[in-house]
Amino acid sequence: MQYQSTRGHDVPQHFSDILLGGLAPDGGLYLPAEYPQVTTDELESWRSLSYADLAYEVLRKFVDDIPEDALRDITRRTYTAEVYGNGRPGDDTALITPLRTLGEEEGAPLHLLGLSNGPTLAFKDMAMQLIGNLFEYTLARDDAELNILGATSGDTGSAAEHAMRGKRGIRVVMLSPHGRMSSFQRAQMFSLQDENIVNLAVEGNFDDCQDIVKAVSRDAEFKAHHAIGTVNSINWARVVAQVVYYVHGWLLATDGPGQRVSFSVPSGNFGNVCAGHIARCMGLPIDRLVVATNENDVLDEFFRTGVYRPRSAAETHHTSSPSMDISKASNFERFLYDLVDRDAARLGELFSRLDTEGGFDFTGTPEFDRIADDFGFVSGRSTHGNRVETIRDVHERYGVAIDPHTADGVTVARHHLTAGVPMIVLETALPAKFADIVREALGRDPERPAAFEGIEDLPQKFDVVPADADRVKAVIAEHTGR
Repeated sequence: MQYQSTRGHDVPQHFSDILLGGLAPDGGLYLPAEYPQVTTDELESWRSLSYADLAYEVLRKFVDDIPEDALRDITRRTYTAEVYGNGRPGDDTALITPLRTLGEEEGAPLHLLGLSNGPTLAFKDMAMQLIGNLFEYTLARDDAELNILGATSGDTGSAAEHAMRGKRGIRVVMLSPHGRMSSFQRAQMFSLQDENIVNLAVEGNFDDCQDIVKAVSRDAEFKAHHAIGTVNSINWARVVAQVVYYVHGWLLATDGPGQRVSFSVPSGNFGNVCAGHIARCMGLPIDRLVVATNENDVLDEFFRTGVYRPRSAAETHHTSSPSMDISKASNFERFLYDLVDRDAARLGELFSRLDTEGGFDFTGTPEFDRIADDFGFVSGRSTHGNRVETIRDVHERYGVAIDPHTADGVTVARHHLTAGVPMIVLETALPAKFADIVREALGRDPERPAAFEGIEDLPQKFDVVPADADRVKAVIAEHTGR
């Protein structure tokens, strides 16, 4: 397995190289030179596997420089009932990614794939816990250290910090938009007192935080001197870890070879649904990949019209599904690379137009037809009113409480149902993380695991900084002592 950059950097890279490195030297994102394939027979042979062993089978198609016994040990230490059960009894597979059937709508089975049973109650735990163990293994093997720089709109930060806290040789500097997360999300991050965790609240929105991470990553000298890595979904390991639960969701929702399912994915930074795109390219029988956005509908506009037009900070809405308040989707570049047949020069031209003209347009091109026909993408947009109505409806109809991002997924999924084709909505978080909108919809507070009672009252440690890459570099230098 060799990896290449979407911008054309062609020096062969192994999995561990890009695990620790994040962005390619030319500013592009890494992808395999070719997607490994999964056969029908392989899929059928995986039906009896635990989630940990399924993760091993999928990951070993991408990991070329970690011994198989070590990789299997890592997945088995990562995906356990102790890590994902939140104290509930049951076997590890049922606790880690349970499939809950809501009912049949318009002739299509409608399911929720539970991805929020990890330590921070969000789907980001599914990949982040694995990355923490991969980092620790690789750094110990190479006698190295890593300073992780990340950006979060809400859930990535807490998932990363809880996965990395106390890990030898790892420090985390996490950027978040000041005042734009839920109180629960802030408390999960800022209440951590570990010495290797540094929280910076940036005076701006998530896109400003993400731009700072990219700017620091593009400074090759600074990045090398301070051993900077990333856990944002620009890190390939984040994406490939998420491929696993698409495979698992398909296995749970089908009972025979070749059956097709669709996935509805609440989408902001495009990392989660990008994993579905990769699973589909590997041969997983996926009918539709439904991109569900909130009022920040840059992605929905593209998939409906072919126009890609990122918004400015002033145009980015602060919504009740805040983890999706993103207008520059980093992982979208990975899909565009495949859409233009992996032509790095063509992709470079598109991003040049993005810089000079503020966007680009595929309307009327052969590529636009391929978006749905060849790659299975459709999309839709959800508003605050839709979220409230959907949270209330799902609870009244099925007795299930969902968070606002998952509500975006259900809202849009209902516009893309096909009779006889199961629709799996990816759950993104437990409703406890977003009590305000759940209270508005249901008239009561959502339940929360006992371990999280009173989390908002814990002492919090963070610094407020301007949206300035040089200021963040100074903080990194201060904490690394280099």
